[in-house]
Amino acid sequence: MTLGLTVLVAVPATFLGIAALSSEAATTLTVAADGTATYKTVQAAVNAVATNSTSRTTITIKAGTYRESVVIPSNKPYITFQGLGADASKTVIVNNKPASTAGTTGSATVYVQAKEFQATNLTFTNDYDEAANGSSQALALALYGDKAVIKNAYMRADQDTLLIYNSARAYIKASYIEGTVDFIYGNGQAVFDSCKIYEKRTTGGPITAANTPATQTYGFLIYQSTITGATNNTTQLGRPWGQGAQVVYRESSLSATIATAQPWINMSTNTWQNARFYEYKNTGSGATVNSNRKQLTDAQAANYTPQKYLAGTDGWNPL
Repeated sequence: MTLGLTVLVAVPATFLGIAALSSEAATTLTVAADGTATYKTVQAAVNAVATNSTSRTTITIKAGTYRESVVIPSNKPYITFQGLGADASKTVIVNNKPASTAGTTGSATVYVQAKEFQATNLTFTNDYDEAANGSSQALALALYGDKAVIKNAYMRADQDTLLIYNSARAYIKASYIEGTVDFIYGNGQAVFDSCKIYEKRTTGGPITAANTPATQTYGFLIYQSTITGATNNTTQLGRPWGQGAQVVYRESSLSATIATAQPWINMSTNTWQNARFYEYKNTGSGATVNSNRKQLTDAQAANYTPQKYLAGTDGWNPL
């Protein structure tokens, strides 16, 4: 999990009913690969966004495939990507850079360092083929900016699909995430609400690799989501990238893909027993309770809700 060089990026706030932060007018920019909009690439539209804006810029993206790397620097906050296709699969931002040549964050198809980034109805993917080309991280999406909201989106890659880092908070709702190893990872705080998570490798692998600082109460909450995989009894719920790793699977449907006897495993010298790994009221054939699967009590579960994971010190509530 070695991170590469960091590139700086930014974001605004009027998406899905969230009001703009000032009287500065919200802006809409348009992208279409076929040349029927103002910009032909997503990066060109990002480059056109005013720096240090205090209002939201919505970038609408016509259905199509955009093979490019996109970086949103930290001085461009409050950006929304909105796919215009009939569903999220119709608008695809894709690249195939591996970390072995670009560095971990440099491999990300979309790399966000700006705060308050939002996205809806599109796909982020990195189609680097790890099995064919050699093991390497190859990210679809890297979120470094605080208070990101992703809804109705697909995130697809092999190893390390989605990185939430820099202690950023992210709310990911009704989205689909797939990968092979550690494909939801980082030291940030994230809620995955009503998502579908798929382990696509036939030999299975760990879904999460949290690196939550020991001083940080919350890491990842997988909430009322559905976990499936290519094969049965092969998928782990996670492993600790850092010893303080914090992950809860709550009220989720766990299919037979879960390695029920041992759903948490070690990572390097970090032991799953000393990480903060819990489950609560999960269902499905992969939700067997045993001594290797710590369960929250009802009283404890009151402190592991989506609102508590995201509130921080400023009371953020994107739900």
